Amino acid sequence: MGLLLSGRGDGVTTAQMDQQAPDVDRDPTVAVVICTHDHRRWSLLCQGIESVRGQHRTVHQCIVVVDHHDDLLAQVRAEFPDVLAVPSTGAPGLAGARNTALEHARAEIVAFLDDDARAEPEWLEQLVPFYGNARVVGAGGSVVPVWPAERPRWFPAEFDWVVGCSWTGLPDHVAPVRNPIGAGMSFRRRVVELAGAFTDGIGRGSADAMGCEETELAIRLRQLDPSSVVLYVPEAVVRHYVDAGRTSWRYFVARCRAEGRSKALVSSAVGSRDALSSEREYSTRVLPRGVTRGLREARDGDLTGALRAGAIATGLAITAVGYVEGRLRSRLRSRLTARPGRVESSRPDTHVATA
Repeated sequence: MGLLLSGRGDGVTTAQMDQQAPDVDRDPTVAVVICTHDHRRWSLLCQGIESVRGQHRTVHQCIVVVDHHDDLLAQVRAEFPDVLAVPSTGAPGLAGARNTALEHARAEIVAFLDDDARAEPEWLEQLVPFYGNARVVGAGGSVVPVWPAERPRWFPAEFDWVVGCSWTGLPDHVAPVRNPIGAGMSFRRRVVELAGAFTDGIGRGSADAMGCEETELAIRLRQLDPSSVVLYVPEAVVRHYVDAGRTSWRYFVARCRAEGRSKALVSSAVGSRDALSSEREYSTRVLPRGVTRGLREARDGDLTGALRAGAIATGLAITAVGYVEGRLRSRLRSRLTARPGRVESSRPDTHVATA
């Protein structure tokens, strides 16, 4: 997913944007894409498709991309004949599936919804009007976790990105950010195509906990046109179901390590300055406040506050270790490929246990 905070767009208000950029079509066409790969998510996928059908704003295309699963593709086509269901033609993984969707999309704006999420009826109604400003190349909303039971008491809200959701530290108003949250985001199709779409080898596959494909894309969009803006729109709400297996300490640790490794890949692709622009504020401001709050809550009698403070410190440390590990692997791979007569795969090793 990639951490997201106000980055180089910090300090730019929507009013200033309106003054600095010409208007474009304020009623663009919209396609919604859902990428899926696991038949065990069938009921959630159905809810997601129904939430697209229930949007207050017109959806011109609903595209479901099935990632190398023929039986699931047939099932989607049989149950939802009004949906464009297509097989992924890219490498297995989320980036390849999203790029397949871009090949089939005909709308001006392409929105992405996870297959284990459902959008509130006002989701697109809140996101799309901002594309009336020519500077806006992407917009994403808040992603609210739907826990299988109750929220684990040790799980700090500052780390809700571990389960693909919005976390403490994000803006509480419309604001420019480095990248949107992947579970409920959108981009201008034309701009994404010009940038080269999603990069294969960065991001999630079926057997790992990696992320950051949308982070790397959003950074490339900004590098191509520094005046462009990606917005966070809190009122555009998506509800993201959290699998029970992702509420464990083991998954928390695996996901933090994978995030660090993912960010190392992004740093190699676009440079560490842009790749880590949000993490600096997050690690030096947001997380220390979370630790302080947890310890204060423990002092006041809520002993689980100490667990949350400990989880914040541990999560930061493991993410940093993952980043260092990823950078070392990248440098080693570069040295090996530089040797005469040596050919290595450019695809990174992305396997991380998720259970």
